[in-house]
Order: sequence, then structure tokens, then C-alpha cells
Amino acid sequence: MGSKLGARVERYLQQRALTRWSRLAETAESLDLARLRALHGPARALKQQVDRVLRIAEGRLATGGSAADTGGIPRAARADWAWRPEAWREPLTVPGRAGVETRTEIGPGLTLHHDCAASEVTLRQIRNRSAADPAPFGLKIDVFGFDGSFLSLAVELPAAAVEGLRNRHLMRLDAVIETERPLEIFARLNLKHGPNVEQTVRELQRGGGEVMVEFDLAYMKLNGTRVERIWVDLIFEGPEMNRITLGDLAFCRRPRAEL
Repeated sequence: MGSKLGARVERYLQQRALTRWSRLAETAESLDLARLRALHGPARALKQQVDRVLRIAEGRLATGGSAADTGGIPRAARADWAWRPEAWREPLTVPGRAGVETRTEIGPGLTLHHDCAASEVTLRQIRNRSAADPAPFGLKIDVFGFDGSFLSLAVELPAAAVEGLRNRHLMRLDAVIETERPLEIFARLNLKHGPNVEQTVRELQRGGGEVMVEFDLAYMKLNGTRVERIWVDLIFEGPEMNRITLGDLAFCRRPRAEL
């Protein structure tokens, strides 16, 4: 009984809010600037939350209802943390871009970098349709002329990746990558602690398909200092006239077996 009453109240409040904003939308052209200024902030805040609900809903519906941040993520044995970036879980606000400039934020915590004088790089989010695809979405990068020396995609890992992180951890990257032509791709793990940034690089297996690399933190000079920030750069060597499809990208970490 209580749940039915709560549902009716919720529907009533939703309808009331919709009616209010519909009325404001109809009269916005005739409102004075002071009133519009007062409405602008609340309207933007509401839009951000509505857009967030839509992104999460569409992402979860695409996976059949599984939790988008953990569903289908490859996990190593004894993994204590796993994560898939939002661009592979949920629809992006801007799904496609052409002539992408350097330091362009593609999605939350996802940034494209290059040093081209004139960008001939396009990027778009795609919907993975096959039942075998581990992620609901992917990214497709088309590179035409390329007069720069590097192209990279920086992935900022969330704060949860840092919590409890120690030298005894292994950080694992799983990806599904397809390229039109053979391409050298490297993954660089960056750990910031204090003023220092420790880095280690792994080359991803050529030929495309499912790839996996692990970073052993024991070989990084952390000196017991708490890591403040982690990000991974995917570096594409000589990407001109190529299409790179990142069908999935996922991370997990596990403690190394004690000897």
C-alpha cells in the first residue's frame, strides 16, 4: 500500500514539475531579462541531471540492465577494483567530432592529444551491436593526413583506483582494438605522487582483437608515498590514413601473490 502511494505521489510531483517548466518554456520569449537570468541557473542544473539520467538509462538498457560500471568487465583473479570508462558505458553528450583539436575532452576523464598543425582527426562513438561485444559502446578514430609526431588518448582513472593502492598491486588493462592497417600502440601508466610522476610503458599486441597488459607497481619508485592521481595514455605511432576502433577499454587491479 505504501509503495503504491509513494509511486502516485512521485508521478504527481513529476507531472507538476513538467507542467511548470512547459509553461516557462512557452513564455520564455516574453520574459524580462531579470526573470530569465534567475531561471537560467536552475534550468541548466536540471538539464545536467536529466541528461545524466538519460545517459545512464540508455547505457544500462543497451547492456540488458546490468550495472554499467561493473557489468561484463574482465576481472583478474583476486581483483579488488574494476572499472570501464564512461565513453564505453554510456552515450556521450557529443557523439561525433571532426577536426579534433589537441586537448579536446571527448567525455568525462577522456582527452585526445596530438601536435598536428592542422587536425585531420575525426572521432565518433559507436553502438556495439554484437552479443559478443563486452561493452555497449565503442570509439572509432579516423586519421587522414597527419603532420604531427604523436597521437594519444588520455584516460583519467577515478579516485577509487587510488584508494588503498600499494607497490604490491598489479594494474591491468583490457582492450578490444581493431585497425585498418598494422599500427604500433603503446599504453603508458602514469602515477602522480607529490611533485613526481612515475611512468611505465607497455606495447600492446599487434594485429588487433582482444589485448591485455599488466603494469607491476613494484618496479615504480613510489617509496610508500600515497598516489594522488592515475591516468593511462594510449599512444598511436604513425596513425595517418588509418581507422582505429576501440571496441572496449577496461581496467582492474589485483594484489600480487605473496612469495
